[in-house]
Amino acid sequence: MNVYKEPRTVYIGGLGRTKRIGIGGDQPVTIQTMWKESITTLVDDAEARSQLINSIGKLQRLGCNILRFAVPDKPSAQALVKIAAETDMPLVADIHFDYRLALECLKGNIAAIRINPGNIGKRDRVEKVVNACREKGTAIRIGVNTGSLPEDLEKMVEKGSLTRALALSETAARETAVFEELKFDQVVVSMKSSSVKETIDANEAFAQKYDIPLHIGVTEAGPLIGGIIKSTLAFSTLLNENIGSTIRVSLSSAPENEVIAGREILKECGKRNGGVTIVSCPRCGRQGFDVHAFVDRWQNELLSLDKNITVAVMGCIVNGPGEGKHADLGIAGAGDKAIIFRRGEIMRTIDAKDADKIFREELYSL
Repeated sequence: MNVYKEPRTVYIGGLGRTKRIGIGGDQPVTIQTMWKESITTLVDDAEARSQLINSIGKLQRLGCNILRFAVPDKPSAQALVKIAAETDMPLVADIHFDYRLALECLKGNIAAIRINPGNIGKRDRVEKVVNACREKGTAIRIGVNTGSLPEDLEKMVEKGSLTRALALSETAARETAVFEELKFDQVVVSMKSSSVKETIDANEAFAQKYDIPLHIGVTEAGPLIGGIIKSTLAFSTLLNENIGSTIRVSLSSAPENEVIAGREILKECGKRNGGVTIVSCPRCGRQGFDVHAFVDRWQNELLSLDKNITVAVMGCIVNGPGEGKHADLGIAGAGDKAIIFRRGEIMRTIDAKDADKIFREELYSL
């Protein structure tokens, strides 16, 4: 039987108005996503930054705890500093190659720096980032993936003398050793592969030896359906072994969908409670109500509510109060009408054209 280390707690945030969040230990598993657009032009565009802040608020209400931004240049770093001053969401700066960008970001309330020491360059550059983070009280995430293995380990993988999963784990071990030498322990590690099995095996191997909190994810997981399937398989295995302190569902889709997928996975794995649960039928030839369109219109608003309820959206009377009778609030088709029900009891019969209006009234009366 494998025995995995209990991860220590690493704290991020807490500067300025930024929330302070614990990762690891007995802290809840957090959800992350990554902003999909460039912020290079936002440094001098207050209106665009305001729109971005509004979008961050929407992600928070959906359940996002941490948001990462790519920082490929100095204007991006300067823009991120301004963004971090205007939101309480902990923001992570994703840095590759140029350590000076990390130092630029640390001029603001950045919650964490994500680096790959292997592509930052010489040891002294890593030390400069570590020392700046130590002074600021900022955590570091070491990001390792299958595309950034050291040359000697890559050759061993090619020869078949080492699995790629163990190569990922060994790469992470080597990089964390640098931080241990520098006596910096506010570190989170991620080891990501596009393979579910490699992701699982790498994280299991590392968790057997180290108490460092793990950020888990399947990298380049693909489009919505395939990406969610891969992430669910990997996360459910690892989370059920109590491996993984923070997660990101990487999708070729909107960040909102990454957050929603993450919260649903955590709920089904017993790692997150509360919030709105949506149950809806797949629709069939009996439908008297356009379930798909209704769910599309309402999903994000429902999932953003601070209510611990179940909402059912059903296409017909068969699936309505019957199969959805456990719902706190439900709506279903009934011929050319729609019905509103609570706990299986029909409360109102309405014209379908009034469905959104009446549903809203009933929802906010709960």
